[in-house]
Amino acid sequence: MSLAVEVLEQSFEKVKPQANEFATSFYENLLTYYPETQPLFANTDMESQKQKLLSSLILVIENLRKPDVLENALKSLGAKHVDYQVIPEYYPYVGQTLLKTFEHYLGSDWTPEVKQAWTDAYSAITSLMLEGAKAH
Repeated sequence: MSLAVEVLEQSFEKVKPQANEFATSFYENLLTYYPETQPLFANTDMESQKQKLLSSLILVIENLRKPDVLENALKSLGAKHVDYQVIPEYYPYVGQTLLKTFEHYLGSDWTPEVKQAWTDAYSAITSLMLEGAKAH
């Protein structure tokens, strides 16, 4: 799958100045729309969790042009998520929430092209993480 690297990079740059608010909104949305995910975060330091989300997004964006590095990192992340009790059924919840959160923060910059770029990216991320989870 070829990703729209520049579209992803540019849209992420627009969100970066509000990164902490973005992460807060993401988790508020996830836990509201998908309450079945709440037990995953019962004993979690949410400030630390928000930083992990942002670090993961930065890792993806910074390595879009280095697919081998990105592939290894995402497979490793998928393996770690098995230990956190994340089941494959939760991945679409995260994807939908991520898209909704980007849509909110990008406003008029959330074009069909940007939506498609992030949809494709999340699909690629998910398949690599699930590969890593299976290998775990």
